[in-house]
Amino acid sequence: MDIAVPKEVKNHEYRVAITPAGVHELTARRHTVHVQSGAGLGAGVTDEEYASAGAVITDDADSTWAAGEMVLKVKEPVPEEYHRLREDQVLFTYLHLAADKALTEELLARRVTAVAYETVQTPTGSLPLLAPMSEVAGRLATQVGAATLLKAAGGRGVLLGGVPGVAAGHVVIIGAGVSGMNAARIAVGMGARVTLLDTDADVLRAADRELDGRVQTLASNRLTLTHAVLDADLVIGAVLVAGARAPVLVPDDLVSRMRPGSVLVDIAIDQGGCFEGSRPTTHEHPTYGVHESVFYCVANMPGAVPRTSTYALTNVTLSYTVALADHGWRDALRADPTLAHGLNTYDGAVTQPGVADAHGLETVPVSDVL
Repeated sequence: MDIAVPKEVKNHEYRVAITPAGVHELTARRHTVHVQSGAGLGAGVTDEEYASAGAVITDDADSTWAAGEMVLKVKEPVPEEYHRLREDQVLFTYLHLAADKALTEELLARRVTAVAYETVQTPTGSLPLLAPMSEVAGRLATQVGAATLLKAAGGRGVLLGGVPGVAAGHVVIIGAGVSGMNAARIAVGMGARVTLLDTDADVLRAADRELDGRVQTLASNRLTLTHAVLDADLVIGAVLVAGARAPVLVPDDLVSRMRPGSVLVDIAIDQGGCFEGSRPTTHEHPTYGVHESVFYCVANMPGAVPRTSTYALTNVTLSYTVALADHGWRDALRADPTLAHGLNTYDGAVTQPGVADAHGLETVPVSDVL
């Protein structure tokens, strides 16, 4: 199979969809990998390294996309890339379609076979291709939250860890999944006072054990969440419903009652955000004000650490990429129900229920497609 790896063009997105090791694995299996010149530079990977691993280096985006029977990306196509989408091509990337009606409509109109990393789901409910980026985003969320709390960045002027004689900052994390737990680990390590909320008591018990009782775990409900948010210096939204739009849990009227200079970081922004006032931002302009609080809603947070993120991503995507290339998308999905959950669109139809519900569309079951 001919596999295309274009350079990412989203604002300050420096990740790339494959490493030289991934290229080597695919070319050893007699596939051809076309990598756009400069695609890996942001992650510290040169064209020479890709070429040494067996890649064909292409000159530009048009020639790269045109060469691929399957296109590997990190982020969803942006409007300037829409014209390169085509019917006879498999797109394998993060899509987050529940929060992106325009892209959904474009994929349907162009009859693209789109497999989304974030909805590949095991029988136990885990999301193996989302997990590493959730780990990165969770850890970053605490770091950027702490930086945004600096007075010069518009925050309250609070040091999360405090100092002897001065209380530590209070970090409230909504959601104890992969990203929430990683945010909690960093917050604990920074010496903050941490409150972790989730609706699943078993998840909270596991969090309490893993973090040795160093966080306050609370069953999340409207009243408990309200009290926690009002006492917070930093709120991290880490709520995920696989494939679907994130629920809005922090309304603007609650934000209006928070302390001036409080910071809210919305990890769920790719799926629409879990704060009412959330809207996607970029690494170039990451924050904005809501009432007297500061929102950080960068939609590609792991792009800030592209070296780490690129290698973490390829570690988990490569086996699925190999399966798609070796067997073709249809047989690969038939053989692996986990991968089959990743199919979001095919032949002008939506095959992912969460995406269909978000946009009021009908769902064609994946089983019918296969």
